[in-house]
Amino acid sequence: MKPTDRRGALRAGAAAALVGALSTACGTEPRPTPAARAPADAPRSPAAPDPAARGPAPAPRRFPGQPDEITHGPRDRPRVALTFHGQGDPALATGLLARAERAGARITVLAVGSWLDAHPGMARRILDGGHELGNHTQRHIDVNAMTEAEALAEIEACATRLRRLTGSPGTWFRPSRAQHAAPAVLRAARRAGYPHVLSYDVDSLDFTSPGPAAVVRNTTGPVRAGSVVSLHFGYPDTAAALPLLLADLDRRGLSAVTTTELFS
Repeated sequence: MKPTDRRGALRAGAAAALVGALSTACGTEPRPTPAARAPADAPRSPAAPDPAARGPAPAPRRFPGQPDEITHGPRDRPRVALTFHGQGDPALATGLLARAERAGARITVLAVGSWLDAHPGMARRILDGGHELGNHTQRHIDVNAMTEAEALAEIEACATRLRRLTGSPGTWFRPSRAQHAAPAVLRAARRAGYPHVLSYDVDSLDFTSPGPAAVVRNTTGPVRAGSVVSLHFGYPDTAAALPLLLADLDRRGLSAVTTTELFS
C-alpha cells in the first residue's frame, strides 16, 4: 500500500473514533497492572531469541551539538518520537507493537531489565518490528535516589541483559521513576557507554489510567515537531489510544519515528 493510501485509510478508520472518544471520555510511575487484558488482536509473547542467529542491534551514538540529557529533537522537521517504558503484560505490548506497525509507525522502547529476564523474546520482537530498544534500568526503582555506584550497577545490569539478547546495550538510556537524571546518574550513564540520557517534553500521563481519550488529549495538545513523548507498555488505555493518536499525528503531517531517526 502506498504511504498516501495508508494515511487515507488511517484517517478514515480513526477520525470518527477520535471525535467520539474525545467528546465523551472525560511524578512517579505506578507499576502496570499485572492482570491487564490484552487487545483481541494481540499475539502471544515471542519465545527467547537466539542472538547468534542475527547481527547485533544498533549501539548508542553521540549526536554532536546535543546536550547530555535530551528532551526533544529538531523542531524544523515533521517528526516525533513515541517512547515507551518497556514493562508490563507482554501480550498487551505485542498488540501495541502490531498496531504501530500497521500504521507504519516506528517507536522507541526503553526496557526494564527484570522485564527482559521474564520475557526475553520481547527484545527481538521489538527490533524485528523495525523499532528501537534501549535501557530503563534493571529494577525500575528511583535511580536518582542512588549513589553514582549504585546507579551504574542498575544501568549496567540492564545493559548486560540487552547485550545477551541483542548484541548491543541498546541505543538510549532513560532514568527510571524520573523525567530528568540527577548529575550522578548522568555520570553513571556516560560510564556505562550512553553518551546521552533520553528525557521527554510531552508526558501522556497514561500511567494514571485516565482513559484512551485523555491519553490522546494529553499527547496531541502539547506535541509538535521534534517532540519526544513518554508512553508506557502495560496499560490498556495506551493500547486503545495509539491508533487515534497516530491518526491525529498523521492529520497534522507528523511522522512517528524512532528517537535515533529523530536526530538523524
